[in-house]
Amino acid sequence: MNETPLLPIFSEGSDPGPSFLNLLRRVAPDSLQMPQAIPGQALPFELAHGTTVLAIRCEGGVVMAGDRRATSGNSIANRRIEKLFAADEYSGVAIAGTAGLAIEMVRLFQVQLEHYEKIEGAALSLEGKANQLSQMVRANLPAAMQGLVVVPLFAGFDKRRDRGRVFSYDAVGGKYEEADFSANGSGAVHARNWIKAAWSEGISADDAISISIRSLFAAADEDTATGGPDLVRGIYPLVAVINSEGFKFLDEADVAARSQLLLDGPERGGSA
Repeated sequence: MNETPLLPIFSEGSDPGPSFLNLLRRVAPDSLQMPQAIPGQALPFELAHGTTVLAIRCEGGVVMAGDRRATSGNSIANRRIEKLFAADEYSGVAIAGTAGLAIEMVRLFQVQLEHYEKIEGAALSLEGKANQLSQMVRANLPAAMQGLVVVPLFAGFDKRRDRGRVFSYDAVGGKYEEADFSANGSGAVHARNWIKAAWSEGISADDAISISIRSLFAAADEDTATGGPDLVRGIYPLVAVINSEGFKFLDEADVAARSQLLLDGPERGGSA
């Protein structure tokens, strides 16, 4: 029996290449459409928002962390939301802003990086990954005009430069490389102040982990939208280290022990 030959998906000259986003634009453009802004009209409902996340450059790589609270107006929408994700083997992305859109953006970003590597046979440079995320944030601008803002942090280990790098973004997709550290979300200013006071060139990953947990605790102390370590419910920040060995989350037991030491304070035998 004769089989009908398969027709090519793309005509000559229209191959989207290694970009998964371009592929979606051709085969499923509706999946990338964002709601258009309505001037002078706010959303008639509250959405979950995620805060606070941070990234700290350290000796041999980067430490990233995020609290677990999502808020909806003045209510806690979720106590265990995950705001920190592995983008690929050597990079991570942390989200602040409208949680639903941010998580969807991260998933698309993960697929984009994997698709590129499969098509090209090599991973994007860290700079290239940061640029790809910038384009996704910019594509969200129509939604951002209605208050659905997504402002991620991106960080990773740059194998070409043999060092960690941190990138921040604004709501229109502007990409900015941070020299040492960055924080996003409603508690970011408080977290950033604690990091600034403790950070120094060549800081170890272990010290950067302790600083990240302490700064999230300080942010939670000043900002109601940021959730601090919850020993009763067993909820602790997500913390990851990215270095030449790749992206790795810290064990929850390790974060719990560090959080307990911090809450005990120096008068109870904890660290200062």
